[in-house]
Amino acid sequence: MTDSSASSTPSAPRKGPGLPLPARDGEEIEFERTLPARTDRLHTLTRQRIRALDVLFEADARRLPVLEVLAQRLRVTAAQTPVPERARELVEGYAEHAEEVDDQLETHSRDWPLHRMPAVDRAILRLGAAEVLFDTEASDRGPVIGEYTKIAEALSTDDSPRFVNGLLQRLADVRGLLG
Repeated sequence: MTDSSASSTPSAPRKGPGLPLPARDGEEIEFERTLPARTDRLHTLTRQRIRALDVLFEADARRLPVLEVLAQRLRVTAAQTPVPERARELVEGYAEHAEEVDDQLETHSRDWPLHRMPAVDRAILRLGAAEVLFDTEASDRGPVIGEYTKIAEALSTDDSPRFVNGLLQRLADVRGLLG
């Protein structure tokens, strides 16, 4: 009696569409199929925050003043759509308070100076801290922190959402004590 579900020949591994599979120690590695992120799931404000993060990230990478990069993005944008008004306001809010935001992040990040943080996390924390400290009422700080945590989950490492959430929460708690 033979089992019809068992095959005597091993099945050939799946291969991606025309892509060579690299070998590792004699074994073939299969590419995972990836799908583009569904941007329709992101709220409009989340997308605007991400556009603002793009400006901060670019300024950091190019070592230029944030407002200079913003001015460039207002003239010509890589995204082919204008920088939204709220994104512009967020960038300007960070720029206005950049020194204090960076000081607060350095003070409360415990053993993680800004220059050692991944650039994406640094941009997320700078923008999130500026919004939490200077642009958000106390009752709205929780959802704002949640948004930046969600952005870190989408854009950065596996450990980043917890780090971003904890540090922004610490800043919000300190802000609550100060007034």
